Amino acid sequence: MEDILKMTRKAGVIRRQDIVARGIHPENLRRLCARRLLVRVSRGLYMLPDAEISAHHSLAQACKRIPHGVVCLLSALRFHDIGTQGPYEVWMAIAPKARRPAPAYPPLRIVRFSGKSLLEGVAEQTIDGVLVRITCPARTVADCFKYRNKIGLDVAIEALRDCLQSHKCTMDNLWRYAKLCRVSNVIRPYVEAMA
Repeated sequence: MEDILKMTRKAGVIRRQDIVARGIHPENLRRLCARRLLVRVSRGLYMLPDAEISAHHSLAQACKRIPHGVVCLLSALRFHDIGTQGPYEVWMAIAPKARRPAPAYPPLRIVRFSGKSLLEGVAEQTIDGVLVRITCPARTVADCFKYRNKIGLDVAIEALRDCLQSHKCTMDNLWRYAKLCRVSNVIRPYVEAMA
C-alpha cells in the first residue's frame, strides 16, 4: 500500500488502471480510502486528502481521466485568463473515433478535433502534478470562432478583443490558427473593426 501512496504523492492524482497496470490489486485503494489515507475524487480517480490543489485542479482531473484529450475552448480561455467566461464543465477535445468517457466528476463537454486540429497549437502544462495538454491562446481564439454556434459569437469576439489587447498572441499566430480552423474570413471583419 505504501507504493500507492508514493505514486499518489508523485502524480498528484492517480487512476485505478495505473494501479492495476503495476500489478497492485485495486482492493488496496478501497482500504486506503477506508483508512482516510486516500480520497476518491471521482470514478477511478484518487488523491491524497491533504494535497494542495490549484484553481485549475478540475483540468488536471479531466486530463487524468482522458490522457489523450486536449483542454480547449472555454476551459482554455479560463486557463489563459482571456475574457470573462467561467465554464462549469471542462471542455475537452478528443479524436473523432475516440471513446466518449463515462459521466463523472468533473463534468465534461466533449468536442471532436481531427488531424492537425488535435495536434497543432497545443502546449503541455503541469497542473497539480498532472501533465495537461491545452490549446495556446491564439489557437483557442480561432477555435472559439470555429465553434461560435456552440459557445456564442459574443464569447468569441470578447476572446479576440481581450487576447489582442493583452498581447497574449500575435496577429501572425492568430492568422495561422484561423487558417488551420478555416475561419480566417469570419475573423477578418472583427480584427479590422478593432484596428
